[in-house]
Amino acid sequence: MAESIRDIYVSGLVNARALETEAIQLLSRQVERLQNYPEVEAQLRRHIKESEVQRDRLDELLESLGTSHSAFKDLVTGFMGNMAAAGHVLAPDEVLKNALANYAFEHFEIASYRSLITLSELAGHAAAHAALDLSREEERMAQWCHDNLDTVTRRYASLRSQGETAGV
Repeated sequence: MAESIRDIYVSGLVNARALETEAIQLLSRQVERLQNYPEVEAQLRRHIKESEVQRDRLDELLESLGTSHSAFKDLVTGFMGNMAAAGHVLAPDEVLKNALANYAFEHFEIASYRSLITLSELAGHAAAHAALDLSREEERMAQWCHDNLDTVTRRYASLRSQGETAGV
C-alpha cells in the first residue's frame, strides 16, 4: 500500500518531534554532570531551551495538519536519550563520549530538518518552510560542538593527567 506524500511528511514531523524529545532528555542528563566544564554546561542548557522551542514549533505544524505527536515515540526516544546518557556515565571519558555523540546527533537533526523542508514542499505545506528553517539552531550547535571539541579534549586530558576527575 502506497503512502501519500502528506503521510510521509506527517510521519517525518512526528519523528522530528520525538527526536527533539530525545535531545532534551539526553542533554538534560549531561548537564547534571558537567561541573568541570562550565562552558559546555552553559551551552547545553541554552540548547535544551532551543530544543524545547523546536518541539513546540513541530507541535504547531502537526496541529496545523490536524494531527499531533506520538506519545509512544516520545516515550521511546526519551528513554533512549536517558539510556545513552547513562551508558556514558560509567566511562572515565564520559565527557569526550558525550561531546562526540552530541556532534553526531546535531548533524542527524540538521539532516532531518533539511529533509522535512523538502517534504513540506512536496506535500504542499510550503508555509511550514519558514518554521522548519528556524531550526538553524541545530547548525549553530553543531558548529559549537566542532569549535569546542579541541578545548574539551584538552581540558579532559589535562584533568586526567593530573589525577583529577576528568569525566564530568
